[in-house]
Amino acid sequence: MRGTTPAIPAATVRAVNRLTARWAGATATGPDGVPDGEGAGSTVLSAAGLWPLLGFLADGAAGPARTELEEALGMRAAEAAGAARGLLAALSAIRGSAAAVGLWARHDLELREEWRAGLPAAALGRLGGAGPEADRRRLDAWAAEHTGGLIPAMPVAVHEGTELLLAVAQTLRTRWIRPFSAGLMAPETGPWAGRELAGLGRRTALLDRVGVAETAVGPLTVLRVLGNTGVDVHLLLGPEEAAGGAVIAAGVALLSGGRKAVPGDLLPLGAPGPGLRVAYRPSVHREPDLCVHTPAFSLSADHDLLSRAGLFGLTAAGRADPAPLPGVSDVPLAVEGARQAAVARFHARGFEAASVAAWGAAGGAPSRSYRVRSVDVDLDRPFGFLAVHRTSRLVLSAGWVADPLPFEEDEVTGWDDDEDEEDDVGDVGDGSR
Repeated sequence: MRGTTPAIPAATVRAVNRLTARWAGATATGPDGVPDGEGAGSTVLSAAGLWPLLGFLADGAAGPARTELEEALGMRAAEAAGAARGLLAALSAIRGSAAAVGLWARHDLELREEWRAGLPAAALGRLGGAGPEADRRRLDAWAAEHTGGLIPAMPVAVHEGTELLLAVAQTLRTRWIRPFSAGLMAPETGPWAGRELAGLGRRTALLDRVGVAETAVGPLTVLRVLGNTGVDVHLLLGPEEAAGGAVIAAGVALLSGGRKAVPGDLLPLGAPGPGLRVAYRPSVHREPDLCVHTPAFSLSADHDLLSRAGLFGLTAAGRADPAPLPGVSDVPLAVEGARQAAVARFHARGFEAASVAAWGAAGGAPSRSYRVRSVDVDLDRPFGFLAVHRTSRLVLSAGWVADPLPFEEDEVTGWDDDEDEEDDVGDVGDGSR
């Protein structure tokens, strides 16, 4: 039922998060092998939106294509279609989240019923009846409809030789349990020094919203922002020299529970982690104080999956000889295009993200003062993020923020110094209740 907490098998969560980490880790170097590091551009990706697409492809693949897809999926192909259907159902059961599957085939292409039966119920659209431009308009309209306009166009183009197109659309919207206040953020050092950014700030007495973990990239500061739909956004700040993809992968690794972050109330005084300052200071309140400053961001990315075909198990699937997809149709088919378009927006009141992945085949204060523990978090240089389903720890969206939004004076509402009234729902490091 819509709004209930979906039961996502642990094996599926591990497989999807594994693909998230591998994909994000691959962004640490460009196609030429040169590290991107702090100079990396902003990006956003959704393995949760891509993994089902690869699962359905594996269900119809054979030979080397099937083997490669199994490695990318982290699961046997015989189980992948069922797991993909279950994941899509779970994504649609999370409040504020939705997923849809679209299937289109050339008007004279017959599909194997066994393969089509493995897909979620979806009407079969036909291509080629009115020409490529008419097909493009219909496909773009589908992408826009199923992402609320966040993705206005299908990422894979169709032409007269396109025989088959399969797409998965995913959306996610959550509102913060307690909104941020908007203001000017002007970093004094680092790559954003001298820029006027759209800053977001808030205070809370719950110091365990932030923590520091020792990871493969070094100390990682993790700030968890709670959404009202059971989805939280983890903001990740690593060492200055750490590459963006490696920071995101380290954040994903923490979700398994093998390592835990030391929460803010147990951190030593001083600067125990990137962007952190811990001290004791006078206050008019008894409660400790966590003060957060971060920039707002709006990201978009278009990923050509075939440019890293090995990562996604698509190398053999793109070769026509031998025919890699005999389980899809009697007609020899090979993948000729595979892409994902993704967006993510982090603002004062909430977070929203969407993706469409597709593959195509061709041929007044009191007088008393208190001394309280204070933790300041400043995300004033490039950082990563993960949108995480709280109970299953499934990563729904991930990305790297290198170019935050600029400051707009009409968006200022003033910094909010009120105390946070969120319920305590678990430790930063493990996401548990």
